Amino acid sequence: MSTLDDNIAKLSGFLGRFRETGIQNRIGGQDVVGSGGVFQAHSPVDKSLICDVAHGTAVDIDRAANAASDAFADWRDMPALERKKILIRVAEGIEARAEEIALCECWDTGQALKFMSKAALRGAENFRYFADQVVQARDGQHLQSPTLMNVTMRKPIGPVGVITPWNTPFMLSTWKIAPALAAGCTVVHKPAEASPLTARLLVEIAEEAGLPAGVLNTVNGFGEGAGKALCEHPKIKAIAFVGESATGSLITKQGADTLKRNHLELGGKNPVIVFEDADLERALDAVIFMIYSINGERCTSSSRLLVQDTIREEFEAKLVARVNNIRVGHPLDPKTEIGPLVTEEHFNKVTSYFEIAKEDGATVAAGGEVVGDEGYFVRPTLFTNANNGMRIAQEEIFGPVLTSIPFNTEEEALSMANDTDYGLTGYLWTNDLTRALRFTDKLEAGMIWVNSENVRHLPTPFGGVKASGIGRDGGDWSFEFYMEQKHIGFATGQHKITKLGAL
Repeated sequence: MSTLDDNIAKLSGFLGRFRETGIQNRIGGQDVVGSGGVFQAHSPVDKSLICDVAHGTAVDIDRAANAASDAFADWRDMPALERKKILIRVAEGIEARAEEIALCECWDTGQALKFMSKAALRGAENFRYFADQVVQARDGQHLQSPTLMNVTMRKPIGPVGVITPWNTPFMLSTWKIAPALAAGCTVVHKPAEASPLTARLLVEIAEEAGLPAGVLNTVNGFGEGAGKALCEHPKIKAIAFVGESATGSLITKQGADTLKRNHLELGGKNPVIVFEDADLERALDAVIFMIYSINGERCTSSSRLLVQDTIREEFEAKLVARVNNIRVGHPLDPKTEIGPLVTEEHFNKVTSYFEIAKEDGATVAAGGEVVGDEGYFVRPTLFTNANNGMRIAQEEIFGPVLTSIPFNTEEEALSMANDTDYGLTGYLWTNDLTRALRFTDKLEAGMIWVNSENVRHLPTPFGGVKASGIGRDGGDWSFEFYMEQKHIGFATGQHKITKLGAL
């Protein structure tokens, strides 16, 4: 296993070219400087400069949208098996550069290598999975009626915009871009300004795999400039976005004038409900994993623990001991479990809840402290003696922060679980099958796991309800978004046509 020093040395080699040339926009197969100049990417580990990044604006988005539009017909009409071969080569390229992707992502985002090494490979899985779906993506149905043979088929919608977040940027980019390319769409990708490195690696890998120029374009920039222009551009037919709920609402407004199709994967304040009859040791492992892994910076984290009052004291005591033992450290150290938060702005947001919890009357049972002064490190935190009306139970903190809330009855647990604006995921721990069936039926969430942490299966639908989003990723649901349904009716005989104006 590589050591911290080994990984730092490898990273330095990978970053050398970025330090020399910066990160340029990639439009139509060409490197393009940003019309807005440059902005700087810094590492949350020690606040050091990583490199300059091209600052894209509406001018660059227009150029990229035109490139995607020009490339669309040829990519759409390329034989399916040829597109499949290219996507498989993209997956192979990701696998070949998985270490580079993981190390760059750790330095860019603060995520621990323990998790990012797997995230890079998950990106390759996304491309392989959707490559395998290319041939049947456009398949339709044969629907016979008394007078017509009705045929349905799907066609790619056209150039699409993909706006991705900073928390696990490479994997989430592939999650959106792979099905779009498999469907036959071309893409303009606007990665998060806080984590631009691996978006550049992805477009390089794709072009080296044979993806034609203009099929995937990357424009770096900020939401109010490049993001807004992408959502408003008339040649962009759809926007796939992952991020905050408030931003999702803004994207919907920005795309209204061009009747833009939107797929929005937004925030969550997800409950994990632990009943007294659960396997408590496995539930404890899952509760800890689903809030403290990935620095707590993921939409599916179980940030509210609803624990039955008969087991609350014992469960919370074990939780405190485990949380205090989580290793906070340098993200490139293989032993690290939690790295720094991604930016100073986000660090300030997360740490503000330490005082908010106390003001609301909750107890800081673990953590609630910053670590060092070089980067944006915080101790994993647990709030107890909380209720579901507190801000720490209602607002998405998006960090390694868990709020524990006791309940007495099944009905009370369900009421509290649903008492939030969000509805992305829920996690239920019980060995009572009938209770699991009742509870999951009434739980307001797009995805629910029973006696399990979040285990993603690519063919299943991924998405939320309420303020957690619109639309679904995964399997055929992805193609429903990136493609238009078409119906053609063939007359099978000379059925009666009503005559108007005939003498």
